Amino acid sequence: MTTAQRPPDLFDRRTHAVGRFAVPVVLGLVYGYWAATTRRHGGPLTGWNILFGFMTALVFAVVSIALFFATRHMRRGQHALLWAMFAGIAIGFLFSQSGHSVFSTVGLGLVIAAAVFLLNYYRYYTHEPKRPEERAGWRAVR
Repeated sequence: MTTAQRPPDLFDRRTHAVGRFAVPVVLGLVYGYWAATTRRHGGPLTGWNILFGFMTALVFAVVSIALFFATRHMRRGQHALLWAMFAGIAIGFLFSQSGHSVFSTVGLGLVIAAAVFLLNYYRYYTHEPKRPEERAGWRAVR
């Protein structure tokens, strides 16, 4: 019986380290731009709108980077729950900027959070190493 070998990485460690910060920053900029344009409702671009977009991008990037590092050693349920909460809150906030009611905003956030939780839990459950020696150096999920 052969053991499954991990495929080789296409990028080196430095590229992965840069990607851990670059991807959340780029996603944060897109998220901030989206929030700022939704908030102005087609009106004129103002300095406050630009500030709102950059602050939203900064918060999104910082929270997502913090989640990347905080969830490394969590169990799969906790890991999936944190990412689900982040996704639900992020989408709910964007939806609230378009002027919808609080109930529809919360409802959409809960639906997105539930879907993200189910998808992430399934992913972490199916990618968990089975033998203890494989778990060394891998996230300590149980």
